[in-house]
Amino acid sequence: MSAWRLLLTRPEPECRSLAASLAEHGIHSSCLPLLGIEPLAETPAQSATLCNLNRYSAVIVVSKPAARLGLDLLDRYWPQPLAEQPWFCVGAGTAQILADYGLPVHWPSAGDDSEALLDLPQLREVLAAALIPRVLIIRGEDGRELLAERLREQGVEVDYLPVYRRFLPSYPAAALQQRLQVERLNGLVVSSGQGLAHLLQLAADDWPQVARMPLFVPSPRVAEMARGQGARIVVDCRGAGAAALLAALHAQASPD
Repeated sequence: MSAWRLLLTRPEPECRSLAASLAEHGIHSSCLPLLGIEPLAETPAQSATLCNLNRYSAVIVVSKPAARLGLDLLDRYWPQPLAEQPWFCVGAGTAQILADYGLPVHWPSAGDDSEALLDLPQLREVLAAALIPRVLIIRGEDGRELLAERLREQGVEVDYLPVYRRFLPSYPAAALQQRLQVERLNGLVVSSGQGLAHLLQLAADDWPQVARMPLFVPSPRVAEMARGQGARIVVDCRGAGAAALLAALHAQASPD
């Protein structure tokens, strides 16, 4: 058995899936989702974007919720998937959702973050071949700003299709500290900058104590945010998936 005992904060059902993967490797974890997912009401702007989906050189989907909700919308406008339109995403889990739907999807095999996606040869080839490269990013109300910024720096037109909002589920004031103490947890895992913000919000006055624990984050950007908030031990997993977390846990010295 591993000495690690982790608090997982991803949305449901991703949190349970990650917990199951960790359990297979002898790692105890406890799920306290800090990101609730609420679909956004469909707007005329969404409808117009979906009706003109074929104008985009590529579609990028940033998360599993974005994939599920985006495909639900796609069903209403395109009964048959656009077989020639390339789709991209960051992680293998999101890619599987898109592939199961029948879409041609590409994702980086090394590093599931925005930087790895931007370096993906297939994406570069698609954009280079387009007379006017256009990309649609399917996401929540916010997130992945770096991805759009870098693409625009390359002369790519970027539009967003927001399909959900994330919120902090309601927990009692002492829920976080009680969970850490009762289950003797010794590490924290967040999957995004907003997940970190919600961790800070839930910790409230207890944050200085919580900040002493090792904190596993998905990217350099979130690592910088965490250190800026006073987190003492920040581990950049270079991805939010199970494989990235397991590799980081293996490389990090186990707690006493």
